[in-house]
Amino acid sequence: MSDADADGFHQDVFYADTDREPGEDNVQFAGFDVQPVVFGVAVGVILLFVVVTLGVGEETAGAAFQSIQDTIANYLGWFYILCANVFIAVVLYFGLGKYGSIRIGGPTQETEFSDFSWLAMLFSAGMGIGLMFWSVGEPIWHYSAPPYGEAETAAAAETSMVATFFHWGIHPWAIYGIVALGLAFYAYNRGLPLTFRSLFWPLLGERIYGWPGHLIDILAIFATAFGLATSLGLGAQQVNAGVNAVSGEFLGSAVPVSTTVQVILIAIITAMATVSVWAGLDKGVKRLSQLNVYLMLALLATILVVGPTVFIFETFVQTLGAYVATLPTLAFWTASYEGGSEGWQAGWTIFYWGWWIAWSPFVGMFIARISKGRTIREFVLAVLLLPALFSFFWMSAFGGTALHFELFTDQSIIEAVQADAAVAMFELFAMLPLAILLSLVAIVLVVSFFVTSSDSGSLVLGSISEGGKDDATRPTRVSWAVFEGLIAAVLLIGGGLTALQTASIVTGLPFAVVLLLICYTLWVGLAKEHRLLQRDDVQRQLRQYQDQERPERSPGAAPTDD
Repeated sequence: MSDADADGFHQDVFYADTDREPGEDNVQFAGFDVQPVVFGVAVGVILLFVVVTLGVGEETAGAAFQSIQDTIANYLGWFYILCANVFIAVVLYFGLGKYGSIRIGGPTQETEFSDFSWLAMLFSAGMGIGLMFWSVGEPIWHYSAPPYGEAETAAAAETSMVATFFHWGIHPWAIYGIVALGLAFYAYNRGLPLTFRSLFWPLLGERIYGWPGHLIDILAIFATAFGLATSLGLGAQQVNAGVNAVSGEFLGSAVPVSTTVQVILIAIITAMATVSVWAGLDKGVKRLSQLNVYLMLALLATILVVGPTVFIFETFVQTLGAYVATLPTLAFWTASYEGGSEGWQAGWTIFYWGWWIAWSPFVGMFIARISKGRTIREFVLAVLLLPALFSFFWMSAFGGTALHFELFTDQSIIEAVQADAAVAMFELFAMLPLAILLSLVAIVLVVSFFVTSSDSGSLVLGSISEGGKDDATRPTRVSWAVFEGLIAAVLLIGGGLTALQTASIVTGLPFAVVLLLICYTLWVGLAKEHRLLQRDDVQRQLRQYQDQERPERSPGAAPTDD
């Protein structure tokens, strides 16, 4: 059985029973090729949001964002917490159970990217800007204002690192994993469009191509656009803080830290992102993702050398143990005996879970796009564990170094971090050797992550708005890159960090319900795939293909890189 025969066999046996093609209802104009309802409604609502936010003014918008965030945290914080734990249980069930051997793209599908390129791209898309922004600021903030216990003590230092591990551990990657697995399975194993409506095929059938499917994709666009805007806004704040520090050292007159400067930075970096978007996945995102990994490793290695090396490793080991030991308690903590999900938990855990859920359409679709040929077990273990472990060590290096100064020296950055979390990393660098070099590398890295996120997000938004086509047209991708920058700028103008947090929490709420339904529909699809793979005729065809392929490869030969 040839490769073409294998593809035909897979389509005949496993593909969904439909004659519809991705994007067949699209409208073409001025180089665009879009699903008119999805693209039109999404763009219209986003533009309405921009106009209303700018029209009511910064003070009114800021108060509204704060009120919305408090309301959701007070009444629905428990729902976010429960959902995040459900996703961990479901993704582990799929990966470690009988469905783990199912291959994304079908039993004969080969991998598209090497392991390194694959991990680099999924990590850059999933965590980049957030790790840079919070790796120093979050541990210091929890140290000075812990969720429980006395502040600014050794116990508070351990609590701060455990809380940071909790927010950046397996929970976000389980959320990403369930979305990515669902999208990859229904697109590449069932032959449906690479878009969120396809995940509801077991429930809706052909109706995914009608209004129910349009509504699902519109929700996915909102969650993606505002989740991305949160990260881009944080990135602009951090770049502004870094430019302020470096310009003050070299120019004598520091570039001010202000919303105006941050909006200008968003405009500049968005323009850079459009160039990468135009280049496409292989030339744009892949190369930038690899650059991000190299720069991160260089920055991490430098901190290990010039920072408190032994303390960093001790912090990693001790905090990892404390995280594992307290994870069940932390995972289900709702602050009910402290008055509910207000204060610390609203600003941290609830924000993070909403942020990860809002990011999940973007990161999930991007991971799905690059994961063909991986078994579900390989996919789950890699996506769930490897990025989390790297995040833990990164937080230990940067957060641990900052805590070392707080615990064992007279130097402190608490006041600076509480005044503006964006300056945290640069305040730390100021206490270390090679401060200017570290700051310059950090600025370049944040900008590179900014571009990668905008680029990846534009590819995803383009695919959704074009009815699930794998490769969206360049005008559509560029348009979404501009919209992402516009939303981030408006959120900064309308309320700064509070507005960014609220955007994630609000857009993540309806999408959490969508994710719960995805858990069910994915189980239905995997169960059917598993039954099909056990059929005698399917096993016979697969053995025939394997027997034909085996002589063509020399014994022990490694697969080629991409």
